[in-house]
Amino acid sequence: MGRPNPMSGLALPGCERPSEDPSGSKDIYVFDFDMLDLSPSLQKALKQGGFSEPTPIQGKAIPLALEGHDILGLAQTGTGKTLAFGLPLIEALLAQPGKPHPKSAKALILAPTRELVGQIADSLRPLMDGTKLRITTVVGGQSIGRQMRALANGTDILVATPGRLIDLMERRAVDLGHTRNLVLDEADQMLDLGFIHALRKIAPALGTPRQTMLFSATMPKQMEELSRGYLTDPRRIQVAPPGKAADKVTQSLHFVEKADKPRKLRDILQPDDLTLVFARTKHGAEKLMKGLVADGYKAASIHGNKSQGQRDRALKAFRAGEVNVLVATDVAARGIDIPGVGYVINYDLPDVAENYVHRIGRTARAGREGEAIALVCAEEMDLLKQIEKTM
Repeated sequence: MGRPNPMSGLALPGCERPSEDPSGSKDIYVFDFDMLDLSPSLQKALKQGGFSEPTPIQGKAIPLALEGHDILGLAQTGTGKTLAFGLPLIEALLAQPGKPHPKSAKALILAPTRELVGQIADSLRPLMDGTKLRITTVVGGQSIGRQMRALANGTDILVATPGRLIDLMERRAVDLGHTRNLVLDEADQMLDLGFIHALRKIAPALGTPRQTMLFSATMPKQMEELSRGYLTDPRRIQVAPPGKAADKVTQSLHFVEKADKPRKLRDILQPDDLTLVFARTKHGAEKLMKGLVADGYKAASIHGNKSQGQRDRALKAFRAGEVNVLVATDVAARGIDIPGVGYVINYDLPDVAENYVHRIGRTARAGREGEAIALVCAEEMDLLKQIEKTM
């Protein structure tokens, strides 16, 4: 998969061997992208993007992926996973000249939400500047006919949500038999959203042999089973214990009566700071957003009842500062990279304790500081105990 890594087996200056993998071999940790024997186009893209020092997940995963190993990566969101799989994936494709077959994809990236699919594609496109590689996205909530036409001539990288990919497979609009690179991003959330049956349908359609990289923030029992089915002799990489809060996030709790939550939220909201407010249900998020707008706040919402266009417009307005309060369900807890978020407010605690970590990880991005505040009522004390136990 890609060119042989010249660092294999070498103890280079400035590198350390932090741990041994289960097979007993030691891994090299890369402190500088210049140490990698990447294609000139990728080296140029990294410099233009201002990338010089890899994050821990990148420093551990990229050398192993360049050697062709399957990767099992455990890391919370915001740690640089997209580049960790994107660089070796693009490098492998650059070593495979030739156009893709009609209706096919040389590489497949699966992600749980429409927003994450778009973010992955946006992150990878600059890395492909100056190459002939093409990237295509397919998600639900958009015209399937347009997506079928986009796939007609094939693509190098297909980024997809599992449900829409199954729809396209059933219509024979995509052939995965030529796919030799697979990435499962935020795999645990795909399981949470019920995509396990879709994944089981997709796996047999993929070409072999292939390289697979699976990234997850947590490792529940079902994830262990999934990894055994998809990965061959994987190298396991973990850069932060599951349940560990993102660095530089200040956390606090406010114990309030349920009926007092709306007033307390308004007391906390800062007029000029980007604030992400999490509600438990779609209906609750929409009701909360409309109440804030009625009180003069610049607010928007994203949840499962919104169309893709509505969700995209809300995120764009939030990023641009046109609205400074975004009310969301857990659909926004993974993979949405909005560096300027200063506050995350858990208006409702999540039903799944691990989602608390993902929610508060939406602030303190890219080395910044952030604050996470939870409004906790008596009915949520059991949920709070589960969060404390997880963390």
